[in-house]
This record gives sequence, structure tokens and C-alpha cells, in this order.
Amino acid sequence: MSSAPRELTVRALALGCLLGIAFAASSVYLGLKVGLTVSASIPIAVLSITLFRALGRASIHENNIVQTTGSAGESIAAGVAFTLPSLLLMGFELELLKTTLVALLGGALGVLMMVPLRRGLIVRERDRLPYPEGTACAQVLLAGERGGVSARTVFAGLGAGGLFGLLGGLGRFWGDVASWSFGRALPGGSFALETNPALLGVGYVVGTRIALVMLAGGVLSYCVLIPAIHLFGPELTSPLAGAGALPVREMSPGQVRNAFLLYVGAGAVATGGLLTLVRALPTIWRAFREGVAAVETAGGARERTDRDLPMTLVLGGTLALGVAIALAPALGVDALTAALVVLFGFFFVTVSSRITGEIGSSSNPVSGMTVATLLATCLLFVAAGRVGVPYKEMALASAALVCVAASNGGTTSQDLKTGYLVGATPRAQQLAILLGVVTSALAIGWILIALDRAATTFAPAAFPAFDATEARVAAAPPQALAFGAEPTRFRGDSFRVLLVREPADGVPVGRYLVGGDDRIAYRVDPGVCGTEPEQRAPDGSVEKVVTKFDAPKAQLFRLIIDGVLGGDLPWGLVLLGVAIALVMELCGVPSLPFAVGVYIPLPTTAAIALGGVVRYAASRGPAASVAEAEASPGTLFASGLIAGGALAGLGVALLQGLDVEVAGADGVVRPVPLVAHYGLALAPRLLGPEAAQSLADSTLWTLAPFGLLALALGLVARRGGRSLR
Repeated sequence: MSSAPRELTVRALALGCLLGIAFAASSVYLGLKVGLTVSASIPIAVLSITLFRALGRASIHENNIVQTTGSAGESIAAGVAFTLPSLLLMGFELELLKTTLVALLGGALGVLMMVPLRRGLIVRERDRLPYPEGTACAQVLLAGERGGVSARTVFAGLGAGGLFGLLGGLGRFWGDVASWSFGRALPGGSFALETNPALLGVGYVVGTRIALVMLAGGVLSYCVLIPAIHLFGPELTSPLAGAGALPVREMSPGQVRNAFLLYVGAGAVATGGLLTLVRALPTIWRAFREGVAAVETAGGARERTDRDLPMTLVLGGTLALGVAIALAPALGVDALTAALVVLFGFFFVTVSSRITGEIGSSSNPVSGMTVATLLATCLLFVAAGRVGVPYKEMALASAALVCVAASNGGTTSQDLKTGYLVGATPRAQQLAILLGVVTSALAIGWILIALDRAATTFAPAAFPAFDATEARVAAAPPQALAFGAEPTRFRGDSFRVLLVREPADGVPVGRYLVGGDDRIAYRVDPGVCGTEPEQRAPDGSVEKVVTKFDAPKAQLFRLIIDGVLGGDLPWGLVLLGVAIALVMELCGVPSLPFAVGVYIPLPTTAAIALGGVVRYAASRGPAASVAEAEASPGTLFASGLIAGGALAGLGVALLQGLDVEVAGADGVVRPVPLVAHYGLALAPRLLGPEAAQSLADSTLWTLAPFGLLALALGLVARRGGRSLR
């Protein structure tokens, strides 16, 4: 163990960075779609073993470096996708530099702050803190060293998920959603299921109970609340000014959800997150107290397997990161708030590392820690008189940095546990994950912004009482109104982008396109947290249809900021969500997953629930340990489905959002979806438009291939031979 093995090699670092970027992309997709991510260490370890075996085999230590480097992508992607989309809801823009800096600085903080905790949490507490994902990953690496691990299961899931996603989403061989309407028996009531392989895999990984609790929340929304709104308020319109005057009786279930239930769900999610945090307070305090007690700074010669980064580098690096946070103009964080970020960051990295050791990364309440950071920061701002628009962005940036640090701190501790079990050099792992942070951070910003732009739509808007002149914008309160840095072209015309961060003259918060007459012409509906999937041409026809990303955690953080620092929210609906979460707690039902089910669309929760049902049906024999469950064939296949389906979904989303400017027969230049213009939808070309549309509209045909995919997952899972509930 003391001799120096081949470990921190160029090929291991390169492969780890590439796999990290791939899993970061899939994690951004999942984080935006359902507010969940899953650990990537085990799939990356399995892929590394197989790929290196094809290249002439690698040592267990090189494979460990690959999974350590790659794991950073998933953890920092989760922190970014959970928090920064809130900017779009508050009238700000997603800027590449800001997104990259949050991922880079927050991720590096998480790694450095974990270094002094390693000996206490990983070594001294080795018998008390199992670190389930880290232990399972070590088992995979050890089995691979003996020749007992094949990546065929992960590759099979990856291929099945990717192929299914491309055939359905791009080829259009079946529909995206199978739905049923209850008609006159229950006006407005419906049930639907999204045929997304990534969601099927997520349901399997999170387990039967959580998946079904989320489904129950979705059923409450679509089978109880929406019909109740139809029955008791058919003439109601959206509660937000300027959001449209369409009455409920003319709304689809999706439109009712966008107008009303988003706020009910946000209130429920906020309450569920706070209750989860309150319940975890004793554990959090114990984790912090014991973690701080475990910090060692003594020097002296040590064995290779006990060498960390030098404490001078750790302390100097942490100080440098704090200074960088305060001085980076893109973050908009001052010195006092940067000090709060470092303080909260150390506290929650310590907590995250210990809680991860007890219950694993999947159950680590990082969002609850972010809620606590955001609440504390906002309350301190209020106490200091720092209220209004300028401080909203600052509060969110600080919470985002802490979220990324806490998430990556937990992941780093899992990696160090794996390294401890296989005899790795801690310093090498710490350097590897820092490199993984850098490469993944550079990619995550592009991915997040690309997904938002690809699903952005433009809706005609008119506000006669509002003149968007330079003088009007300049006379507004600080940062309440602002013009974007660059104009936008749409339908052959150039528009200025107006950012409304406080309601003004009936214009709600959001982004707008302003024409040469200083009048608002269009509302920019973002791809992330947006509500208008259809973009219509001037004649009223549907120009294109995109898939919006709900980003449930972002709605929660926006709710807290607007609630504490001031804003325009329909508080009656928000408090209804609070009451629903409290009722669930009184009934003994975990309120947070239920609240997430209330918030995100029912088709999404139904697909997740199907994965949970498959896990239950495949269970047999004596119960497996958490570590065994993490490395089981079913979990590996499900992880492949998640990665393949998410990457396919990401690709389809990007392609569907690309337009080609085409002149019509009347000579007018209009945007035409690239997929339609170049015939990338294969089913209409091969079968004819009418036959392909009939298949897509057929509930039975849409469900059949998805059912076969679920059956394949169940058959693979049965090979595990032990109960994984």
C-alpha cells in the first residue's frame, strides 16, 4: 500500500473528464425536469473498467481516479440546475460567466473544505459511517480488478435508453405522452404518462415508496385540484396581472396547472423542504460538531494512503476562493456576503459529508441546506435594510454557491471512502476531483443556457399603458427595469430585450421584446420555468411545440426570495400549498416528495412511479444492503437508462429548439423548426404524415414500447436475486 502505483495518469484524468461532462449533461437535464439527480460514480467506474480493458487494462487505482474525476460533473450540475434557473423567474438573464463561476468556485470550495475532514470522517469513523455509494463503488472496482465486472449491463441500459429516446422524440415513431381524459364525469380531470426512459430509471433508483408518494401528489393535482377549479371557478382567469384573460372553462389541464397549481406546488415544496430541514437539525448539529472535532492539521511524514493536500494550500485556496467570489463582477456578491458563503459553505460541507456517510448521496438533503442558507441570508439582508431587486440576485448567487459546495462536498467524501477501501492516495483523488470540477463547470453553463434557449418561445403581448423608452427605464427604481446587453432578432425584425424585475404599469416580471416604437411586442417565455410550450404564427397557427423544463427547486428558491425580500405572488395559492404539505406530514406521508409530485406534471411523476413499481415487482429473497443495492444489475441498467435517456432527451430538446429562417410563398421570412425543415422526424417520412400522427396519438401504441422497456428493466433486475426495496 505504501509503494506508488500508477494512479494520477493522463489517460485516467482525460477519461474521467469526458465521462464527467457526459454525466453532467444528463444531470442538468434531470435536475431541470424533475429536480432530482442520481449518483454517477458506479456507472462511471463500470464504464472505466470496460473501456480500459479494451485498451489493454488499467490498475484499480487508475479506474478509481476516473470515477473520482467524473463524479464532480453530477454533483455540481445538481447544484447549478437546482438554483440558477430562479433568475429567469425574477426577470434576470442566465449568463454564461455567472453560471460557470458558480459551478467552478462552489465546486472547488466543496473539495477544499472536505480535505481537513477526511481523516476524522473517513478513517476514524470507518466503522460508523458506511458511505453506501462509496462502499458499493469500491466493491465494483475490486471485482473489476479480479475480472468479475462487465459493463454490459450499463451499456445495455445506455443503448436502450438512448435508442428509445431518439426513436420517440426525434423519429416520432410513437407519442411522448399517453393520456386519458375523464370528460364530463370529472371536468378537467385527466391522467397521463410520459414515455421517457430516464424517468423510468429514476423511479427504479429512488425506490418504490418515494416514487409512489410523488405519484400521489400528481394525482392530487390532476384528479382533484384541477377538477375542483373547473367546478367551482369556471370563469376564473390567471391570478397574475398581464398573464391572460382566458377563463378556466376554456383552459386545458396543462394551462390550469400553469396558471394556478405552480404556486400551490411551490408553497408545498417550500414547506416540505423546511420541514425536512427542521427534522434534520439534530443530525445536522451533531454532524457539524463531530466533523469539526475530527479536523486535523498536524504535519509529519505519513503513509501514501494518508497524504492529503497540504493544509496551507487548503486554507490559502479557501481564502482565495472567498476573495474571488467577492471580486467577480458577474456574481454581484460583496465582501460581507462572500464571507457568509464561506461560513455557510464550511458548515454545510461538514454536514453534507457526514449525512452522506450515514444515508448516502441520494438521500442527502442538499436542497434543505440551500433553503436554510437562502432564508438566513435574506433575513440578514432585511435586518440590514438591504431589500429590493439588487439584493435578490445577490442572495440567490450566495445560496447557489453553498448548494454546489455542499453537493460536491458529499460527493468528494464518497469518493474518498472508495479510495480508502481500495488503497488510493487521497491527495491524488483531491487533485483529480478539482480537475473534474474545472472541466465540468466549463460545460455545465453552456448546457443549461442551450436548453433554456432551445425551449424558449415568444408570445404576443400588448401593454398600452407602458412605454419602454430609455427615459422610462432609467427613471425606474434601481435594477427594477433594464435593457438586455444585445438585441434579439425574431421573424426578420430586431428587438431590444426588456428585463422587468418588478411589476410596472400592469407588466408582470419577466423578459419582453420591445420594437422600434418603444412598445412591448412579445413576452419571452423561457425554456426553463416557462409555461407556453406552443409558439404561434401571426395567423394563429401553431408554429412549433417545445418541451419546457419545470425546474421545481428553482421555483422554491424564487418563492423564498420574493417572500422575504418582497415581490408579487398569489399568496392564497401559495398558502394552500403550505396547508397541503402540513396535512401530509400529519398523515405520516413525507411531504417533500409529495409536494414535488404536486408541482411537476403528472405525466412525469407517473413515469417515475412506473420505475418504482418495476423495482417492487423485481424484488425477491432476503433484503440487500444499501451498498449491494447500489451495485445490483437492476440499478446499473437503470443508471444506463437514465444516462442514455437524458442524453437523448437533451439532444432532441436542442434540435427541436433550433429554427431555420425560411421565406414562405408570400415572401415573408418565418422561423421553421430545423427538425421539420430537414425531415429529421423519420416516421412521417417513412409512413406518411397521417399514419405517423395516428400512431403518435394512439395511447396503446405509445404505451406498448415503453411497457417493453419497463419489462426489460424488470428482467435485468431479477438477476440481482435479492430484495432491493
